[in-house]
Parts: sequence; structure tokens; C-alpha cells
Amino acid sequence: MVEEHFDVLTNSGEKTEVIWTIANVYVFPWKQSTSKVHRDGDYHRAVNVWIFVESTQELVLQRRSDDKDSWPGRWDISSAGHISAGDPSLISAQRELEEELGIKLPKDAFEKLFVFLQECVLNDGKFINNQFNDVYLVTVLHPIPLEAFTLQKEEVSAVKYIPYEEYRNLLAKKDPGYVPYDLNGYGKLFHIIRQRCQVNTEARSLSLQKQLQRYSPVTLEANLTELCEADQKALGLIMKAAKVIDDIFYEQLWHSNPALRDWLKEHADASELDKLKWKYFLINKSPWSSLDENEPYLSTADSAVKFIPEATKRIDGWKGIEYRAAFPVTKPPGANFYPPDMDKMEFTSWLSSLTEEQKRAATGFFSVIKRRSEANLDASLSDHLSDSNSDLYSIPYSEIYRPFLTKASELLQKAGDLVTSQSLKKLLHSKAEAFLSNDYYESDIAWMDLDSKLDITIGPYETYEDEIFGYKASFEAFIGIKDDKATADLKLFGDNLKLLEDNLPLDSVYKSKDVSAAPIRVIQLIYNSGDVNGPQTVAFNLPNDEKIVKERGTSMVMLKNVQEAKFEHILKPIAEIIISKEQRGFVDFESFFTHTICHECCHGIGPHSITLPDGRTSSVRKELQDVYSAVEEAKADIVGLWALMFLITKGLLSKSMEESMYVSFLAGCFRSIRFGLTEAHGKGQALQFNWLYEKGAFVFHEDSTFSVDFTKIEDAVESLSREILTIQGRGDKNAATLLLNKYCTITGPLKTALEKLESVKVPVDITPTFPLADALLN
Repeated sequence: MVEEHFDVLTNSGEKTEVIWTIANVYVFPWKQSTSKVHRDGDYHRAVNVWIFVESTQELVLQRRSDDKDSWPGRWDISSAGHISAGDPSLISAQRELEEELGIKLPKDAFEKLFVFLQECVLNDGKFINNQFNDVYLVTVLHPIPLEAFTLQKEEVSAVKYIPYEEYRNLLAKKDPGYVPYDLNGYGKLFHIIRQRCQVNTEARSLSLQKQLQRYSPVTLEANLTELCEADQKALGLIMKAAKVIDDIFYEQLWHSNPALRDWLKEHADASELDKLKWKYFLINKSPWSSLDENEPYLSTADSAVKFIPEATKRIDGWKGIEYRAAFPVTKPPGANFYPPDMDKMEFTSWLSSLTEEQKRAATGFFSVIKRRSEANLDASLSDHLSDSNSDLYSIPYSEIYRPFLTKASELLQKAGDLVTSQSLKKLLHSKAEAFLSNDYYESDIAWMDLDSKLDITIGPYETYEDEIFGYKASFEAFIGIKDDKATADLKLFGDNLKLLEDNLPLDSVYKSKDVSAAPIRVIQLIYNSGDVNGPQTVAFNLPNDEKIVKERGTSMVMLKNVQEAKFEHILKPIAEIIISKEQRGFVDFESFFTHTICHECCHGIGPHSITLPDGRTSSVRKELQDVYSAVEEAKADIVGLWALMFLITKGLLSKSMEESMYVSFLAGCFRSIRFGLTEAHGKGQALQFNWLYEKGAFVFHEDSTFSVDFTKIEDAVESLSREILTIQGRGDKNAATLLLNKYCTITGPLKTALEKLESVKVPVDITPTFPLADALLN
């Protein structure tokens, strides 16, 4: 005797608060318990699992039991079943495959392809099926012997293999021996399989070459002669720690990402196509292309092969199943920080059941959310489980990444023992401790106080990869040599943050009261790792911890050689093509570099910790959630432009740069928008460009070039600054979403410009090599 529960959905697939509960169900419960759901036609969820054999291009079909309510005795999907209320889709897929066919596979064997809505009426209206099916594909290399299957006799009477094209033709003919499926919707399955089976190697190689050509190769290095022998030895250890950081980031993007990396590297010399796959993977660090709005450039057919000997019952002479480690076609918005099938409603419901301390851990920077049902929980994890009935639990980075962080900690500890700078010694030792304790406060303070020729940033910081809430920090490392002269020249900006805050175009009630001077360090980058996939970082403003920002402010690091490379290889060619001939001469490196400085400074001003209308204290990041990053990047950009003009009017910057800063900013818009509208900087830049164009501050000419209207630009910049700052001060996510939806689009003039840049093959970004790092690591 069991009890079954089903979530009732809306006709668009959203969960309602209705759950049907059926008690006293015997034998094979799901068939009987669904009677009410199918009688009333309630929308509900199910999983469809298809097994595809790569070597024979066949699908596994099951023959439905003669006792089934629907389509008895017909050939159907490899495995399928309903998703019980609160159950994860992936766990349901694993369970159904094991129950019906006796095949037990790990989660990385299941590739979620799409969701298919099946609507039909059978048995004279007695069976109404309104079902959202999560469609999964399991790719095995060779056929599983028929005798290896263990069939659930109440559900399945037989299994067979059939070529996928033959099966599609049978469905098209509505053969009475097969359960019918609408190929207008379900045809997507066959299209995906066909694409993988009919590979045009030449066309794929050409496509990857074009994608690689958007990145201009550059060499980044610096002079190490000012480092003593002990510091150079420490530098080698720090770079080894940074390599470990790279390993963590690969795993943070997707759970099977490290296996894919290792497989591509191992097979890179197999063919020219394999070499191109590996080169492009090294740039993106995942199978999704950053510059193509995270469209996949690889498929599971390119992925690692794994072997599992005990997935089925033992058969003499057969070793077991070889399968492809899967990854989804669509990049998971929560990366590997959350279960891939978790939605916001489930997370929010779980959060409401936690204590305040547990809530802070769950929404904090340094934890991963997992499912109890996916893990064999051992005693070491028991402290992280709440008494909640939810399937979710939180685990700190120091636990989930412990093997990596232990190694990195040991390397930083040894490096700290060697370095001569006391501030660097303190940073390395405190960061080594933070990796193991999960408390990064002291190490972030030490990073802000760093005053060393050898400049190190290492740890979990930015939250761009968490596109669900913007809570979780990705690991990254930046290693450089401090440029003392350039650093001294920039003291003006950090010293005037309080002046800028007090004069922001924002109601006083939203202004921050405690703004500290922000130290700015300029470095020559010699190595980076971790969260630097796709477009390269030119500067950063850290830490993101609101407590530290409130107490101490932030610090900025400018990567000068990266900015010089981007200006020469990208911004200058853009200006030659897109900026009107009369204003082209205004585009210069000083303006580009100076605005980047102000951009980073302006991350540290404006609303951070806020008071909501109901009196609760919160932060802009927590209120804006998934739209925070794009809005914050737009804020830093546009308020940075406002700040430059403000400093000019105060006589702190030369008036001679007024025209050049606006025109250089215009050219820079096209540089950032080309990163794509799924990336925070690209989104933020599209918002700014379209707002300024709407206000007449940017002018489009008949020859498809642009210019700045100097009579309108200042007011337009101030109006957008006020709009964004006010949204942040109110913590108004709805207003932020509306603003992004309206302005984050590729308008006609913008599309024309982007196509023009594409046609003449102006690089979108750079891909650096680090010869000094290679020498030290080897």
C-alpha cells in the first residue's frame, strides 16, 4: 500500500498550489493513481527517456503491457513515467529507466533535450492526457543485449531496437502498432539525432574556424626583474594554485565539464576538427559559446565516453554499458550551483523552512545547493541538512571542493612562507585558511590592504554564472606585476568617491552614507584562470561582500596590458568602421582607459545595502537576483560616464577629454554588445546604447556610421544614471526587468553596425597566451 502525489500545473507548465493525493493504491500504483488526473484532464509532468545506440543509429522501444489504460500492446518510448509531486525530473528519469527496463545509470548519462506538451483524449473521453514531458536522451555506444534488460511485467512486455529514421516514418504513417506522436512537436527528437548522425566534418571545421577568428591572439607578459629569487619561487607556487582554481571553475560550470575537457584534450590530435574543438573549448571552458549567447558548439556526441559494468544484470561475455557523458543543449542558468531541474518556487519554498543562519548559508556566495535524493549522504554532510522535508540542502565550498581547495591551500601557504612583502604574506596565508574554513572575510580585507610588487587575486568572487539568483561566486585568479607609476597617477579617482556619491543624480534617501576612498592598483597581467571564459576581463572591483563594502568600501585592479591589447586589436578597428569620419579622431586609449577606471569606481558607489518599503534591510543584489549583474554593469558604465563629466566640471580632469570620452564610449558600446545579450556586460551596454540613441545623443548616418550629439549626451547620460540608481535604491526587480526587456534588444541601426563589423571580420575579443606562466609552470 502506497500513497501517490501529483503536482497540478497550469496550461503553460507552471506549478499551481494544487497537489492530488491518492491513497490506498496497490500493485503498480502510478497507473491507478493517475486515474483522477487523466479523468479530469489536469496538466501534470512526466519524463520520457530515449535510449539511442550510436554505432547502429537505433532507438530502443518498449512494448506496452496489454493491461495499460492507454495504448495497450503498442510500441512506445524506451521508458516513461509520471513525476510525483516534489520529485526532481532527473531522479524520476533515472527511476523509471531502472524500474521498467532494469537499467541503472548515473545522472551524467541523461541529456535533457526539450519539454514536449502532449494533449490527447482517449477511451471515449474517459482518458484525457495533458502532460508536459521532460524528454531525455541516453546515448550508448553499442546495443545492450536484449537478455540484459529486466522488464517490469506490469508495464512492459518486450523491448526491441529500431533505426531512428524507420521509426520516424512509422510515426508519420500513424502505424497502428506504435503509440502516435505529433511530429510537429516531437519531431525535434529526430532532428537532433539526425544532426549528430549526419556530420559534415568540413562544414563543422569551417564553423569552428570562424568562431575562433573572432578572438585575436595576444601575448601578455611583464618584467620580473624587480622580483627577488624568493618571490619568483613563490610565484611558481601561486600559479600552480591558480591552475587548481581552473579545475574548480570547470566543475562549477557543469558537473560533467571536467570529463569533457579531459576527453577533448586527449583526442585533440585525432583530426583537424578535434583540434579546433579543443582550441575553442579552451576559450569558453564549456560546450557553450560565450559570444553566441551560449549556443552549443559541441553536442553530447562529442563528449567523453564512460563505462559502467553493473548498469544491468550480468550477461556472460558482455562487459557492460559504454555511454556518452551528457550535457544539456541549453546552458543551465544555475550552472552547477543548483540542481538543474530546480526552479525558483522550489528554492523559495525550501528557504522559508530554514532558520536565519541556514538561509544565510543557502543564499550566500560560498555554498552549493544539492539534492538529498541525488547523493549518498555520509556523516560529514549531516551538519548541512536542515529538518526541512525538502529535497534540497546546502553544502559549503570548503566541503564540496575540499580536494581542490586543500591542494590550493597548501600551495598558497608555502608561497606565503617565501614572499618578502608582509602584506602579500598575510594575503596568501589568510586565503589558504579561508579555502578550508569557508570564511573569506579576513582574506578579503588582506586583499584590499595588499601593497606588493607581486599582485594576486585568487578565490570565489563574481556571480555572473549564477543566472537564477546571482548568489553564487565563481572561482578565479589574476596574477600580475604592479605598475607603480600608473597606480600613482590614478589616486585622484579613488580619493574622490565620497564627492561622487554625494553628488549622484539620485534622491538623497537612497545615497550611501559611508563611502570610503577606494584604492586602485594597476597591474600588468601575467596569468589568469577560472572565471575568465570567453571575453577577457579588463578590470575588476572587489570584494562583493556587502558587509565589507559597507565597512571598508572596495578596491580596484586595472589590467593595463589587457586594455591596451583590446584597444589596439578591437576598439581602433571598430572606430575606423563605425564612427563618423569627423569624430573618428576623438577615439583614444586615454579616454578608454579612464572610463574603465570610473566604471570600476562606480561599482563602489550608489545603493548597496538598502531599506525596503516594508522596513526590512536587504541588498540590491538579493532583491534584483538574476537581473542584478546586467543592471549593475549598466550602472557602473553610465554612472562612470557621468562621473567623468562631473570631475571635468570640478576642474579635476582636463576639459580637453570631454569629446573624446563620449566618442570613445560610443565605440566601446559596439565592443561590449558583441559579447552577446546573454552576458551581463553585453546586456548592460545594449541598454545604454538604445537609451542614448532614443534620446538623440547617438546619431545614425546614411553611410551607416554613428556620431555623438554633444548638445544632448550629457542630459541623456544623467537621466539614465538616475533611472538605474533609483531602481537599485528601491530594490525594484519589476522595474529593472521592464527596463532590460525594453532596451536590451538589437535595434535596426545597431544590427546594421554589428553586421558591418562581422563582414570585415573585426575581432570581438582577445585570447591571451602567458609565456612567463608557461615557463614557470613547466
